[in-house]
Amino acid sequence: MQTPHETLERLLHEVGRVVVGQRGLVEGLLIGVLARGHVLVEGVPGVAKTTAVRTLARALGLGFRRIQFTPDLLPADLLGTRIFLPATGGFEIRKGPIFAPVVLADEINRAPAKVQSALLEAMEEGQVTLGDETFPLPDPFLVMATQNPVELEGTYPLPEAQVDRFLLKLLVPYPDETEELEIVARDAGAPADVEPVTDAEEIRALRKTAAAVHVAEPVAAYAVRLVRATRDPAEAGAALPGSVDRARAVTLGASPRASLLLVRAARARALLDGRDYATPHDVKRMAPDVLRHRVVVSYEAEAEGLGPGDVIEAVLRAVETP
Repeated sequence: MQTPHETLERLLHEVGRVVVGQRGLVEGLLIGVLARGHVLVEGVPGVAKTTAVRTLARALGLGFRRIQFTPDLLPADLLGTRIFLPATGGFEIRKGPIFAPVVLADEINRAPAKVQSALLEAMEEGQVTLGDETFPLPDPFLVMATQNPVELEGTYPLPEAQVDRFLLKLLVPYPDETEELEIVARDAGAPADVEPVTDAEEIRALRKTAAAVHVAEPVAAYAVRLVRATRDPAEAGAALPGSVDRARAVTLGASPRASLLLVRAARARALLDGRDYATPHDVKRMAPDVLRHRVVVSYEAEAEGLGPGDVIEAVLRAVETP
């Protein structure tokens, strides 16, 4: 019988047969699976965001639906609707693509806020309400959303309430030269077939194992201190670059939900590394991905060219690691 670590390594290997490089992206998606969280993936077009999500869904052995978000998408296109049947004089529920174990919300920030907000109940409660009926979503249920940088034409910033429902926000870089050569070389051959490595039952078992990873009190306290420091970098002694006033650098810091999710992500990170206990290093590694979409910098800081990543880096330097 395989250990959880061996199963996860098989998943990484299977995804790697299709996705060249992007180890951080694939590991981040797996951490989202283990930590019962949704993942937002951001990068310019053409860096394998959609390919990575689709490939992982197939390797997980779960049902998969891709939804292309567009400016004319309606909430009913996502959730489903009630259809009137003239023959019976009654209504029938036609469920939308959201009723799949893995949902790829492709280019989520190309749809208006009304459609993006339609995901909130599904992501937070694991259910969808159509008319006066509420329907549970599959277990496990994962939303893996991709988005292009908001500077690109035709994109909209996601509502704060929705962004906060994502466990992680992963940034996808360009591949290096060696990886890009491998991508070009693979294009000449037949595409690799992805074999399912797990199923829904095994994923639920892996999640229980991740939730049981030991987190000592000093490790949890370190995570809480990091999150609290994002609300007031000046009090934490964080040194920000430039001349911006530290006391006015942050408009909105991370909430207590971030503390909870940071510890949960650290547990998943430890399991992915083959350990049954989390360390401060696990917390530190996961902090940027958990916090970058939960910190809003002030206009003054933006004018200095500072973003959430700069605040998080300063906080990580300032808060003492146990």
